[in-house]
Amino acid sequence: MKLGKPQSLEDVAGLVGACAVTILAVIIISALYVGREVFVPVALAILLSFVLARPVNFLQALHVPRAVAAITTVLLAFAVIFALGSLIATQLSRLAGDLPQYQSTIQSKITSLRGVTGGSSTLERAEGMLQDLGRELNKPKNAPSPSLTNPPTTTAPSRPVAPVPVEVLQPDPGTLANLRSLIAPLVSPLAMTGIIVIFVIFILLQREDLRNRLIRLAGTHDLQRTTAALDDAASRLSRLFLNQLLINSGFGVLIGTGLWLIGVPSPTLWGILAAVLRFVPYIGSIIAAAFPLTLAVAVDPGWSMLIWTAILFFIIEPAIAHVIEPMVYGRSTGLSPVAVVISATFWTALWGPIGLVLATPLTVCLVVLGRHVERLAFLDVMFGDRPALSPPEIFYQRMLAGDPTEAAEKAEQFLKERSLSSYYDDVALKGLQLAQADLDRDALDLVRLTRIKDTVLEFTEDLTDEIDQEPDGDEPTTDAEAAAAVAQTPVDHADDNIAMLKPADLKSNWQGAAPVLCIGGRSQLDEAAALMLSHLCRVHGIGARVEPSSALSTKNIFGLDVSNVALICLSYLDTSNTTHIRYAVRRLRRKAPHAKIIVALWSADAPNITDTNESAHADATVLTLRDAVKYCVEEATNDPPPQTIEMPLTSAAV
Repeated sequence: MKLGKPQSLEDVAGLVGACAVTILAVIIISALYVGREVFVPVALAILLSFVLARPVNFLQALHVPRAVAAITTVLLAFAVIFALGSLIATQLSRLAGDLPQYQSTIQSKITSLRGVTGGSSTLERAEGMLQDLGRELNKPKNAPSPSLTNPPTTTAPSRPVAPVPVEVLQPDPGTLANLRSLIAPLVSPLAMTGIIVIFVIFILLQREDLRNRLIRLAGTHDLQRTTAALDDAASRLSRLFLNQLLINSGFGVLIGTGLWLIGVPSPTLWGILAAVLRFVPYIGSIIAAAFPLTLAVAVDPGWSMLIWTAILFFIIEPAIAHVIEPMVYGRSTGLSPVAVVISATFWTALWGPIGLVLATPLTVCLVVLGRHVERLAFLDVMFGDRPALSPPEIFYQRMLAGDPTEAAEKAEQFLKERSLSSYYDDVALKGLQLAQADLDRDALDLVRLTRIKDTVLEFTEDLTDEIDQEPDGDEPTTDAEAAAAVAQTPVDHADDNIAMLKPADLKSNWQGAAPVLCIGGRSQLDEAAALMLSHLCRVHGIGARVEPSSALSTKNIFGLDVSNVALICLSYLDTSNTTHIRYAVRRLRRKAPHAKIIVALWSADAPNITDTNESAHADATVLTLRDAVKYCVEEATNDPPPQTIEMPLTSAAV
């Protein structure tokens, strides 16, 4: 095969598809940038329609016609927006008129700070040096520069030439030109506002028709998926915007009231500004706090106003961000924190400040599309808040990397909700099943198999102090990965805890150091599963040890130590070859006729238990680690109760 030649038509199709997606993405981004004058009003109108949809529905429920409800709601909403804008303009003009009064306060504070720093400091010397350099750089080209080596020669002073004053007079522009210069800055905002109003009214009036057209564009062959995507986007965005509007308005009211009590000028302006800027993720609150903090420095001769203003923001913002928002939002946005930062950067570069405000809702739309459209699934993976890897995949990946520490941390988070045997069955064992699938397609070599087995051994040792019981309480304390793992287990074993045995509870033949012998069936992955079973047995008070699969060979089975062994468990992840299982059980029967033999089939497509028992002549067949441990506990403690023989009373007995 020549280098660079595709191996199959699938490779060519994948390459062509990747190129097509890249070209399409470049075209879409370019169109969004070039046509931002059109797309920005449309995007604002669509997002506002999500907010105003619920008031319109409420009015319709009161038997108000849809047209009247939509127009009334939109006009009221924009009347509130214009009223807030007018209030902001009034407050700004008043604040600008009061600023000269604060000049003396600022100068006195600068003087006091200079006195605290001790007068001439390193910063002042650096400032003087920079000023000297600036004067040198701004000097005209023909100006002579002083030289240290060659002193300037004295020449006869030349007669200075008097400058000729020149005055440029502009003709009177006239009334029409003055009116045009006054209206020109207002044309673009008014035009955008008009477009937004028209689009919002149109969307609210034609919601069903627009929905049907989107379904038609997406294809009517899969109405279920398309309808689910539209419903998810509509409900998620509507809930997000309404929650944001309510929370940010409350934030602005609290900030404005607090600043009024502190005595900061124009508290209404800063409250409105705080509510608006909080729509900007992460940095909005910081920007909103910068203005009143600066004004507090200028107004108050002391520092108490600055301190109280800082305390106000440092208390209210964390309380809302870390207490109220998680309670109200929950997981409504569906975005990861990294996605919020990336989207804010991307949309700001594309559409400017408006893009920064629209970044989160627009990215939510993309995530919803990725969640329901198969070809756009990468958007959900990149920006969604759902784990990129499932818990079994994380476990397998950590075993491949030889990192038992992170796997143990994930296990401890899971154990806050479920038992140790549940973790082994639902996460670790499924991770080994993924490894077995790679082994079946020759994707794992001997080095990686050995690393997985050794890492599993270290992992089980890290969990030595854990107990196998369902935790008490119903409060969810795990992270997203553990919650996803819990969701994969529909059966609740909270009332079915396996007994924790003491040495006195064991039969006499189970009181040795290792009465349970776990043997890997065919590979080191089977041995890794046997290590988990051995650990669970020790947790429940039963000694156990593990032997590799090579112990089942004809050569090594004669040297296998089965003294004091009461039960042997054969561990198999590959259940396709039942012949190997049958011969392994037969050899162990001859070697340890006194021991119970069970076969553990860990595969998801394991054969029927009854058929396996009949063909292999095993005492039992189990499919989960929990069942295996439960069988061992029952065998170790099922002594029959002592029988009391009642003898008839006779004269001799008396």
